[in-house]
Amino acid sequence: MIARPEDKRSRLAAVWKQKSIPVLFRKGKGRPLLVSLPYGGDNRTWLKHERRNHPIWNSKFKCWETPKAWFNDLVSQILSRYGKLYVIQLYREQEKCAPACWNASGHECQCSCMGANHGSQCANGHWLVISDTFATLWHEQELACRLLTKKTWR
Repeated sequence: MIARPEDKRSRLAAVWKQKSIPVLFRKGKGRPLLVSLPYGGDNRTWLKHERRNHPIWNSKFKCWETPKAWFNDLVSQILSRYGKLYVIQLYREQEKCAPACWNASGHECQCSCMGANHGSQCANGHWLVISDTFATLWHEQELACRLLTKKTWR
């Protein structure tokens, strides 16, 4: 079952609005990170850590803005303190297939389309054909959310 876009948006909004697990929102190229943390009087100082710049409070979204270059360090820092973290970011799904698949006869398909395009005789014009054995199709950008958790060692 494929999730409807409005279901996905409401789930993302619920993740953003909850206040128990921190959220990092990567808005895209050239845009700052949005950081939502459970309330703490020292959040600004804690986020700054040993960095030169200070986080900026975004009153519209009730979160902190930080440089995007802080992303990797912030993930480690937040996981160390809170144990969990949601990351919301843009992504583009990529499909891989090939003219060899589209033009195939028979039922056996060994490409990543898992038979969806097998023997279709059509590349629908949106595929970027690299060779007879490889083509790719990039979908529109969407927001994705993943929950990261701190590794526990035994």
